[in-house]
Amino acid sequence: MRRYVIDTSALLASMHEEAGKEWVDELLLTGDCLMCAVNLSEFIAKCSDGGMTGAEIETIVHSFDLEIIYLDEELAFAAGLLRPACRHLGLSLGDRACLALAKKHNAIAVTADRSWTRLDPELGLQVECIRPDGR
Repeated sequence: MRRYVIDTSALLASMHEEAGKEWVDELLLTGDCLMCAVNLSEFIAKCSDGGMTGAEIETIVHSFDLEIIYLDEELAFAAGLLRPACRHLGLSLGDRACLALAKKHNAIAVTADRSWTRLDPELGLQVECIRPDGR
């Protein structure tokens, strides 16, 4: 079974029933899915910005079959070292944390951000965009 690391944008697409929702939902049901705690924090912040209460967000978060991985020193270094290779694409700390986690676990990073597919192949990162049409 393939392992996947879910980015904030992909989880939000699932929750908001946006393009790519079906793919993310299928991965959450059938795949071995991880998420970095940094991305979880981003997801919670977006839900909070949208007016959801902490209790509502907690219910949603626990409904996903995700293993949350903490940003430890090793992942922090890996995410930080990705910055020069990702700067031209405008990738955030959360984006780089997701990518570092995927690389560490030889997993596929799943995102709704099409720009990730333009990362240098020599980085050894596996990325799948849930919106191949760029929307």
